[in-house]
Amino acid sequence: MDEFNRNDKQEIFSKKIRAGKRTYFFDVKATKSKDYFITITESKKSFEDGNFVKHKIFLYKEDFNKFVEALNETVNHIKTDLMPDYNFEEFNHEHTFDMNFDDINGENNQA
Repeated sequence: MDEFNRNDKQEIFSKKIRAGKRTYFFDVKATKSKDYFITITESKKSFEDGNFVKHKIFLYKEDFNKFVEALNETVNHIKTDLMPDYNFEEFNHEHTFDMNFDDINGENNQA
C-alpha cells in the first residue's frame, strides 16, 4: 500500500466555524495525484428527525482567486451599500489575549 492510501483519512487542514444553529467546515483535501482542493460544508441539525443536514461545495485551485474575489465583493456590497449602519462585529465572539506565560505567573509585574 502506498503512502497516499495509508494517509488518505488524515486531515491535511481543517477549520471549523460555529455560527448559531449552523456549523461550517473548511477542509483541505488531496487527490491521488497530490493536487489540493477545498471543501466547504454547511451542517445544521434537522428539527424533524434530529439528523444533521449537510451541504457541500468543492472549490478547486483554478477557482480560488475568482471565488475569494466574488465573496469579498458580495460581502462588501452588503456591508457598505445595503447595511452601512449595521454593526457586523456584533457577532464576533472571538477573544484574543496578548499575554505570555511569565505575565500569568506574575514574573513580569512592574512595581
